[in-house]
Amino acid sequence: MFLCYDIYLKFMFFFVVFVTLYPFVNILAISLSKNVYVMKDEVTFYPKGLTLLAYSYVLKNPKIFRAYLNTIVLVVLGTAISLGVTTTAAYAIASKKMPFPKFFVTLIIIPMFFQGGLIPLYLSVKDYKLLNTIWAIILPYAVSIWNMLIMRAFFQGFSAELIDSGNIDGLNDIGILARIVLPLSKAVLSTIGLFYAVGFWNTYFAPLIYLNSPEKYPLQLLLRQILLLGEAFGDKALNVADAAVVDTSLKYATIIVSTLPILLIYPFLQKHFVKGVMLGSVKG
Repeated sequence: MFLCYDIYLKFMFFFVVFVTLYPFVNILAISLSKNVYVMKDEVTFYPKGLTLLAYSYVLKNPKIFRAYLNTIVLVVLGTAISLGVTTTAAYAIASKKMPFPKFFVTLIIIPMFFQGGLIPLYLSVKDYKLLNTIWAIILPYAVSIWNMLIMRAFFQGFSAELIDSGNIDGLNDIGILARIVLPLSKAVLSTIGLFYAVGFWNTYFAPLIYLNSPEKYPLQLLLRQILLLGEAFGDKALNVADAAVVDTSLKYATIIVSTLPILLIYPFLQKHFVKGVMLGSVKG
């Protein structure tokens, strides 16, 4: 019985892995294959007629480079601002000195379930003259309430004696946060920071709503236009045989180029997820 259950678990594990990885592997294989094999729909797990032609067009395209730069700026600024605001807010509501803590936590939780909607948010962004700027994407989404509550729970795990030692040394709340709490919170900071970075890297709806200048588009919005409208490459694909097939390869190559960086960063931060869970379990 246990042997059958073990076989069943292994089968489900490999099935889930296959279903998860196959689309990405197939896209990678098509982007590296020659046009004739793509046209015949013969590419599955590995490329046929290995070629980097699609990637050469993608990397030479100035729109892709500009969108990459816009996305990097968005991720760096957005993550820094969101992490700073989330950290200070979470530390404030986790502090034992906070008056009426349940009341303020309730006020913070309510917007998780009841929101004003897109139109009031758009009008607010317009009134603050943030339309067609990077701040329209960063400031309205600077704080995730869920991330704030996670960080608050982590901060509540610090012992009162540790905080009191900072008060004895003459540190104020900002000093305690900067010199005591943050150095011991690298795990949760890395985790929440990665959440924000991935969110800003993948965002396309907010830029679609608030940006009207193509030169300010982030990578994901440009990728959406390429996939849905076939834009960004213009007549370059027409200079190559089998233009429609090349267009498919270009789209898939663009998907790989836009996805690969965030996939490469994640393994280096994965250890902090495990470390954060262990720290929370010990302190809790």
